[in-house]
Amino acid sequence: MKLSARNQIEGVVQDVQKGATTAHVHVKISGGAVITSSITNESIEALDIKPGDKVLVVIKSSDVMIGKE
Repeated sequence: MKLSARNQIEGVVQDVQKGATTAHVHVKISGGAVITSSITNESIEALDIKPGDKVLVVIKSSDVMIGKE
């Protein structure tokens, strides 16, 4: 798969938590960190995402914010 996004991180799906319309996918990456992505349940089914799958996390964003009190 070729993408223009530069932030591509390989990982393994740890867990998929489906909600009414959206699922949270927890992906463990090298170093032990976990990235959580919110995608539609429809996408979970179309991509057949399940725990143990090797996936590519692609981060494409114009804004990344951090706040602190």
